[in-house]
Formats: sequence, structure tokens, C-alpha cells
Amino acid sequence: MTKRISAKYKIDRRLGCNLWGRPKSPYNKRNSRPGQHGADNQRRKLSDYGNQLFAKQKLKFYYGDLTEKQFRKIYQKASNIKGDTSQILIELLERRLDAIVYRMKFVPTIFSARQIINHGHIKVNGKKVNIPSYSVKDGDEISLKNESKEMNLIIESIVSQEREIPEYLEVDTKEIKGRFLRAPLIHDVPYPVTMEPNLVIEFYSR
Repeated sequence: MTKRISAKYKIDRRLGCNLWGRPKSPYNKRNSRPGQHGADNQRRKLSDYGNQLFAKQKLKFYYGDLTEKQFRKIYQKASNIKGDTSQILIELLERRLDAIVYRMKFVPTIFSARQIINHGHIKVNGKKVNIPSYSVKDGDEISLKNESKEMNLIIESIVSQEREIPEYLEVDTKEIKGRFLRAPLIHDVPYPVTMEPNLVIEFYSR
């Protein structure tokens, strides 16, 4: 198990929230921060910079703990596009193939979405794509290889009642395939916790 995969189990407690809204989140049992003195280290009132950093960490971790280099690159791309940078940032994140595979409930977590893409189980418009950061366009069809549809992980996830599929996606649960219909607005995205992309923009604009 890599350090990153191992560390994901501490992310909820570190951030002080059930980031992915999962019933099995360790935060549900222990809402203190991890570490020897976590129970005594209550979150203090943050400065403006602290709030901006916290907002950035929440959003970055939510999408599978992207590296700082990856996340900054997405921000820079968003800032170079005309329009509301906060909205564009969320749109770029939601267009990532790993985010869409997760949203379509083909897998239970964003981490497993990245894994099955890396292993070549996912197709976009009938062609295998093994890059989690691949940017999906409006109307693109996302599907699995036929043999991949028999994986227990996928079968269990697609029938799970844990999450709902957002309206900007169209999913055929029998064929286990779906389509990206349109870019979502911020309020369309089913975040289990409050995200503040405006503070993320402020963090990088300092």
C-alpha cells in the first residue's frame, strides 16, 4: 500500500469533516485530528490565509489528493479562461475522467476510479483511455470493457444507494455506461461538504 493510499484514511480527520460523505469514514468514529495529541488539538479560529488554505486542501483532497503541481496547473488553466474562475475551476475538475467515473458510480471512491482507469478498464467513445486526468467533452460516452463489467467492485458500486448520480450525467446502470451531458454549475455538484472555490482562487491570487 502506497503512502498516499494509506494516508487517505486520515484525510477526513485531518480536515475535520467527512469529506466524501461515506458511512465508513473514520471521522464518524473519531472526529479528533490524527496523531498522538489529536484529541487535544482542537481547530482554532483561522486567519484569512488559513481559511483559504483549508478550502484549497479540501478541494484538492476531494479529487483524490492531487499533487500541488497538478492542482495549481488546473487553477492556472481556469484563470486563463474568460469567465467566473471559481466556476471554471469546478468545471475543469468535474471534467476529469476519474471524477466522472466516480460520479457515475462505477466505483465506490475517487481513488478506485483512478486505479481502474490506470489499469485500462475504461473507454471513452469506444477507445481505451488510461489517463485519469483526461478531460471529457460534452456528449462523450464513458463505458467499461465487457470483461470489466463483471468485477465485484463495479457491480457492488453501481447498485449502491450511498450516492446519487448528478443531473449533468446520463447513466445506463444495466449496460454500465454513461454520457457527460454538460458542464455542471457549482450548485449542481453533489459535494457532501461545503466547498469554497472562491477562497481557493483567493489563495492562489495572493
